[in-house]
Amino acid sequence: MVDAQARDEVVRFTSDLIRVDTTNRGGGDCRERPAAEYAAGLLAEAGIEPTLLERTPGRTNVVARIEGADPAADALLVHGHLDVVPAEAADWSVHPFSGEVRDGVVWGRGAVDMKNMDAMILAVLRLWARQGVRPRRDLVIAFTADEEASAEDGSGFLADRHPGLFEGCTEAVGESGAFTFHDGTGREIYPIAAGERGTGWLKLTARGRAGHGSKVNRENAVTRLAAAVTRIGEHAWPLRVTPTVRAALTELAALYGIETDLHDVAGPHDVDGLLEKLGPAAALVEATVRNSANPTMLDAGYKVNVIPGEAVAFVDGRYLAGCEDEFRATLDELTGPDVDWEFQHREVALQAPVDAPLFARMRAAVEEFAPEGHVVPYCMSGGTDAKQFSRLGITGYGFAPLKLPIGFDYQTLFHGVDERVPVEALHFGVHVLDRFLRTA
Repeated sequence: MVDAQARDEVVRFTSDLIRVDTTNRGGGDCRERPAAEYAAGLLAEAGIEPTLLERTPGRTNVVARIEGADPAADALLVHGHLDVVPAEAADWSVHPFSGEVRDGVVWGRGAVDMKNMDAMILAVLRLWARQGVRPRRDLVIAFTADEEASAEDGSGFLADRHPGLFEGCTEAVGESGAFTFHDGTGREIYPIAAGERGTGWLKLTARGRAGHGSKVNRENAVTRLAAAVTRIGEHAWPLRVTPTVRAALTELAALYGIETDLHDVAGPHDVDGLLEKLGPAAALVEATVRNSANPTMLDAGYKVNVIPGEAVAFVDGRYLAGCEDEFRATLDELTGPDVDWEFQHREVALQAPVDAPLFARMRAAVEEFAPEGHVVPYCMSGGTDAKQFSRLGITGYGFAPLKLPIGFDYQTLFHGVDERVPVEALHFGVHVLDRFLRTA
């Protein structure tokens, strides 16, 4: 059973980790080592031997293994990342790296993404050390660097260079799932991630004829790029329903008493019509019924009266499982003959079975402490370290439990201003994670 010390520690650990500035600006500009050493120290105090690994000095990962009671059982990977996205202090109500606890809430960058989960893992493992608890199966614990960029210094490095540390792991849990989603009608929904869209960050390059800004130029690189970017931004991607999304829609439809047969989808009208009937709960799936490509950055020219010979844009692309070939072909068509494109960063789409025993155990753990809640599977629109660990044949789920009050918009706080997490949500998370990991 979770004791008072574990509840106190999860709050303290969250606050302490937030105070360690692990801002990842991309391009290698980050240093996770202080946070890694903090986590490793807490593991060591609990009698768990941590291993610290770096591909690049300062970009530190922590891995540890806890032996289970059943040597024949497959191992479970439990992972969380230590880096966070940038935060501009002037925009925040509380300094983003203060870790301040005010009015029952822990404030700061990483409070939900995802130093809260790191703290939960540490609190649970230290609880077990006090109580002499041994899990059923081996647990491999990984605190990673660089998740907020390419993962090359984090999970990618671990999967490629240190696969032996994950020997026997067949399944994993990480961010993000089992948080309270309030639908506005009094229902509490707890979505558990069983899939992720693939990541396709793109670089577009248009080339043309450089020249004077006052002259007619039919080979203007900026014009060519702008046309391609407009086509991409305005493209209507076709409906594609993956098994994970189908399961999510089916369970949500049943929850709301909506009759539907998604095994025989006639077209986008059926799914779009169902999403309208789901109301606010549609937000859990509407971003994952299609591929997407959003232009995000532009770079061209150096002087107003000079037409540049090259113009560059960047696009955040995401594709569903089984849809990467369609994604590539569509980009070829949308960019046209005058613009080249390439992957700046690419990772696979993921799917995990929702009828697996592990999913049932996650569901049961949430329902024990939130009996009024409704657990459903869902597909994440973005990506996590589960992509890199999938190279090792590990099936990943998103499970970082939090019970949140009405009006607390968890999803907008990811990478948002005034990121924060209620103390009671952390307590709930420790209870659920403890229950789940004991039985996983």
